[in-house]
Amino acid sequence: MQKNSMPPLSILAVPLKSKGRFFKEKKTHIRSDFQRDRDRIVHSTAFRRLKHKTQVFVNTSGDHFRTRITHSLEVAQIARTLCKYFNLNEDLCETLSLAHDLGHTPFGHAGEDALHNCMKKSGGFDHNIQTIRTVLFLENRYYEFKGLNLTFETLDGLLKHNGPIKNKKKYDKMLRSNYFKKKINFLLSPSLEAQIASISDDIAYNSHDLEDGLKSNLFKIQDIENIPVLKEIISKHKKKIKKFSADLVIRQIIREIINEMVKDIIKSTENNIKNLKIKNLNDIYKSKYPVVNFSKKMAKFDKKIKIFLKNRMYYHKKVKPNTIHGKKIITTLFSSIKKNPKRYLNVSKYDKSDIDRSICDFIAGMTDRYAINLYNKIK
Repeated sequence: MQKNSMPPLSILAVPLKSKGRFFKEKKTHIRSDFQRDRDRIVHSTAFRRLKHKTQVFVNTSGDHFRTRITHSLEVAQIARTLCKYFNLNEDLCETLSLAHDLGHTPFGHAGEDALHNCMKKSGGFDHNIQTIRTVLFLENRYYEFKGLNLTFETLDGLLKHNGPIKNKKKYDKMLRSNYFKKKINFLLSPSLEAQIASISDDIAYNSHDLEDGLKSNLFKIQDIENIPVLKEIISKHKKKIKKFSADLVIRQIIREIINEMVKDIIKSTENNIKNLKIKNLNDIYKSKYPVVNFSKKMAKFDKKIKIFLKNRMYYHKKVKPNTIHGKKIITTLFSSIKKNPKRYLNVSKYDKSDIDRSICDFIAGMTDRYAINLYNKIK
């Protein structure tokens, strides 16, 4: 019986055969280069810790609110849908989606702000660059090398989560100076797979934070029904509240928001490929504009949702005390560990020449729960 062969990838896709890794490894016929990358992320300690890291609500505040790990899985699902439509490298796209938040601190963006303040004199902190530190240096699972030894294509996509990098100063401070040498061109645009992972992050963030905000009663359906795009969706489902539970209606609204955003990206990206005369993968890398993006109408919606969530959810009076407390925990931990690093760190595992960065790595890797428990012991 003949096996079904997979259709060849689009000429715009990153090929299934990688350009390589920093450390040479034996190939396997069982898995492709990018399947191996994805599996290394899934089996990493940093990925497991995302289970107990805040998305918006501190992990101890409820069983059904999203954490970084559920967010990453949701990003991967949306990204694979888009990748499949465009016949791209799904394994690469899934890897980037699952790995994009590995560098996040406990307590979400509040933790990141606090850690950046602690590190101001030592190069600062950025969760996207911390993701790269995690996969390059901090995960230790192999005899032959430190890190996960991911493919150059995966590293390129993670580095360019927010697009091409024109100023490398921050990267040179947080990573080893000129670490990538000529392996990665920072000025080129990211692959379509990386652009899809990035925009899927936006879709998942906006839609699912809306759902968590509604379910936690931080705001109500009527508070969002005048936002463009949402107006039509909500008016269609609002009348169903008499027949179905509010929870179910909210889920249907969120499903439709995601669906509308995905359809919009498909249409917009197809137009961009045509209008920018994209013929091959090289054209993707050389493009000065994002090839994967929202239409003007959907971009306006995306911006309004972000502003709404910032004002009505992230800065809500019920959420703010946790934000303030999270910052206090991070700041206290940093100063306490700095006074006596050997008490808290296995110093032999860390870079003795830059103890501040080692403390930063230690704290960034903590879960909310671990940080809270350690803070309670030392305060």
